[in-house]
Amino acid sequence: MRTEDAQDPASEVEGELEEFGDPEGSPSLPATTLGAAIGTGRRPGGYREIGSLAWPFMLNLALVNLVGLIDIVMVGRLGSDAVAAVGYAGQFFFLVQSVMLAVGASCVALVARALGAGDPDGARAALAAALAVSVSTAFVLVAATLAAPHALLELLGAPPQIADASVPYMRLLLGSSLLLAVAVILECGLRADRDTRTPMWIALAVMLAKVGLNLLLIFGALGLPRLELVGAGIATAVSQVVGLALFFAVVRRAGRASPLALVRADFAAARPRLRQVIAIALPGVGERLAMNLALLAYFRILSEYGPLAVATYTVGIRVLSFSWIPGISFGVAASTLVGHNLGAGHAAAATRAGWRAARLALGVAVVLGSACALARAPLAGMLTREAALVSELIPFLLCLAVAQPFLQVHFALGGALRGAGDTFTPFVAATVSNWALRVPLALLAAQVLALDVIWVWYTLVVDHLARAAWMGRAFRRGGWRRALQGGPARA
Repeated sequence: MRTEDAQDPASEVEGELEEFGDPEGSPSLPATTLGAAIGTGRRPGGYREIGSLAWPFMLNLALVNLVGLIDIVMVGRLGSDAVAAVGYAGQFFFLVQSVMLAVGASCVALVARALGAGDPDGARAALAAALAVSVSTAFVLVAATLAAPHALLELLGAPPQIADASVPYMRLLLGSSLLLAVAVILECGLRADRDTRTPMWIALAVMLAKVGLNLLLIFGALGLPRLELVGAGIATAVSQVVGLALFFAVVRRAGRASPLALVRADFAAARPRLRQVIAIALPGVGERLAMNLALLAYFRILSEYGPLAVATYTVGIRVLSFSWIPGISFGVAASTLVGHNLGAGHAAAATRAGWRAARLALGVAVVLGSACALARAPLAGMLTREAALVSELIPFLLCLAVAQPFLQVHFALGGALRGAGDTFTPFVAATVSNWALRVPLALLAAQVLALDVIWVWYTLVVDHLARAAWMGRAFRRGGWRRALQGGPARA
């Protein structure tokens, strides 16, 4: 049976060859030109275009993760207690950040679809609405967290001396997230307009500022006081100021056809769109909260094995996050292309873009995961001088390498779903995989069977395997195509 989205196999192959072989098949164009191309029948979403959108974001993420890794290496010179303190504070920062990213996903879906439909005014109104939701939500979460930081750290099982060291750093880290709430949405606006290069350059500037200030403030270089963890927190806050200033410069220079060319009238026009932004963001916020609360519970379970297990998790996650970059980046490309194609009425092209992004992510995951698994021992030795931490890191890095193919596939397909405005399916997948599998299995291993910590590590593989299977099934069924038309978007 044929549907409106069905396509003859021969014509689909011919279209794929044309997209892949034409050197102008995936040009780096502003969204207004893209809308004209779509209107003449050219459908974005070929492998080359996915790659052209993904690689700058890969470098962007590499820079962000490099900053986190350098941060840990520098703090690691202060001892494993300092690393553990960063790990505890980081859990709350990641919670706030994850909510911002959920709002950012709704921003990409709405802005990309408006641009695909040739409606730049609607794109700016959607961006303004997303900014309002992101800033207000971040403020509420930060205020609630900083109202009782010691009590929250105690809930995670932080020993008193580590909690005392963590609180000043935590205040600076969470304070900087208020600046990040604006920067994240402006970056999402650029991504929706198929510009992943400008955020890449801004990320480079932020990295240079952060690393330079770390050297000056953590260790007291050039006659400055040695501030240790507080210095790391100040460096984070100042580097976020640098990033936000650069994004504001981009906004001021944007042409009127750009979704970033915001003026006061756009914020007035955003009011009717606030409900739509919130409606799309809420399942994403629910996903992030469910996932991060599960990770907090997981972190609490790890605390029963002592500060060494916490330090291992903190260092290991940051190292292997480099190999997650392709899945996230291909998901970002898929999100943009799915949104544009659906806005232009090309659901079949949106479907192809999602599957192609997943295939690319899987291929890269196998290569990088294998390399990380084979090099886990020297990699662990590069990160720390403590023999006990090295011995714990080696098996943990292998566990994370095993999880890579599943993790990257669900990142890519999750990006495609969110680009369509379907944030409900990723929410259900994350909730079930974490609360029905990962946390219960970790509790079983730690408290019932009293197994070694390695068994707690491997519960994360089960988590990501379940999510990859769920996302794949949901994307194949196609309910996401109706997510912004009020139709069902269920797995």
